Amino acid sequence: MKKLLVVLLALALVFAFAACAAEEAPVEETPVEGGEEAAEGLTAETIKVGHIHINDEAEQGYSTAHINGVTAACEALGIPAENVIGKYNISEDDSCDTALRELVEAGCNIIFADSFGHEDFLLEVAAEYPDVVFCHATGYQAASSGLDNVANYFGNIYEARYLTGIVAGMTTATNKLGYVTAQQFAECVSGLTAFYLGAKSVNPDVTMDIMFTNTWYDVTLESQAAQALIDGGADVLGQHADSAATQTTAEAAGKYAVGYNTDMSVAAPAANLCSAVWNWAPAYEHFIAAVLNGEAISDYSGSMAEGMVDIVYNDALIDSLPNGAEIRAAVDAARAGIEAGTLHVFATDTWTVDGAVVESTADLDGFYGVEYISDGYFHESEYASAPAFFFFVDGVNVIQ
Repeated sequence: MKKLLVVLLALALVFAFAACAAEEAPVEETPVEGGEEAAEGLTAETIKVGHIHINDEAEQGYSTAHINGVTAACEALGIPAENVIGKYNISEDDSCDTALRELVEAGCNIIFADSFGHEDFLLEVAAEYPDVVFCHATGYQAASSGLDNVANYFGNIYEARYLTGIVAGMTTATNKLGYVTAQQFAECVSGLTAFYLGAKSVNPDVTMDIMFTNTWYDVTLESQAAQALIDGGADVLGQHADSAATQTTAEAAGKYAVGYNTDMSVAAPAANLCSAVWNWAPAYEHFIAAVLNGEAISDYSGSMAEGMVDIVYNDALIDSLPNGAEIRAAVDAARAGIEAGTLHVFATDTWTVDGAVVESTADLDGFYGVEYISDGYFHESEYASAPAFFFFVDGVNVIQ
């Protein structure tokens, strides 16, 4: 595990340095000028919105949540459906470049892309079309790109992850959780760590095995990883993957699971306890409104208090548990603390790495660019919209 940790840290710190080198203040406070010319004369009836997704609604996960967000935002702003152009199942390759250019040619004034690997293609096209606004989810390069018409967006999903971890930690009978996760990126590591810390906050004896699929969406690989974790003794599974395969595998094995992106109780009503869900509509509405108003754009990250992320229960399943009421009470208390700013998900007195407290990101070779740890916690999503927490805490075990 230590060898893998070294490799992952090296990758993470390069990403984090690139994300943070341009600014040492929260991105919300550093707007970039752009989009004014494109916005001139636009109205809700005339603006055209383009959006591309790595999958489509059939996945029931990540892209589904984004598609729902675009639809809700455009409806709220009164944008006609015919002025909203979506492209689906766009891979992280040259097909992304093609899709982006087709949306520009279709007259789109603002274009969104939802997958990490879309970012390099988006930046290249954005450089050629300065009068079109481009927004990218999960990425980190906008602030340092020098492009006035580009912004990144994400949300504090780690807050909802922490709450779902509480549910898992109070449900497990074996004190072993399993977690199916996609890529070896900070986005995934931040999420799985928040989930584990939530579980540990109510169950100090809990441990968690994780397996990487190294792809965002592969039903077969996700199912195989879930089954391997179950075979290893996990009785509650979390996930960061785009399908509901983890949930359906858990249900088939008579175990419990926690969903992600959308309410996955629909796919596995007998297994899925709850889900950490996205409401991407605030981000989409924020950027589209900025273009309509001719305003500057900047990176955007929404919190649980702002409605960007949340936890959704499978009420029937939770209420069937002997401690269902206690689970809800524990989650409510943690939610109140997070929203009030008195509970910090990555408080440094709740985790160690190789038995030692990490008190400074300088202890990680200093490549973060800014000091993420202060006041006793790691300030996730405050210096860049993309996650930055990228090291494994004790109790989390990477299974090869």
